[in-house]
Amino acid sequence: MSAKEQIQEVEQLTEGLKGQYPAEINSFLGFMGKAEGNPALSKAQKELINVALSVAAQCEWCIALHVRSAIKAGASRDEIMSAGFQAVLMHGGPALMYLVPLTKAIDEFLAEEQHG
Repeated sequence: MSAKEQIQEVEQLTEGLKGQYPAEINSFLGFMGKAEGNPALSKAQKELINVALSVAAQCEWCIALHVRSAIKAGASRDEIMSAGFQAVLMHGGPALMYLVPLTKAIDEFLAEEQHG
């Protein structure tokens, strides 16, 4: 499954939850908006943190979402990979394996950014 397809799955899930469990998902999305809106860190810095946490949590959907957002916020391949290696440092070998979907997502979204 491509990173784009994973993001589509997340979007479908979120929309479905808005219909079935609006209080729960809207509370989560509201908190997310507040946390991401804090100006102490730049958007790119926050997304690099999110990339590292996504790798450490071993969440391929999270990796796809946050790699795309990091690239859109101006993060470079090296910055994203550095965030991934920070996750490996803190989480060990299992996180290293999640550099596979990380590198795939970087390649996919950088190619899209360069051509679109």
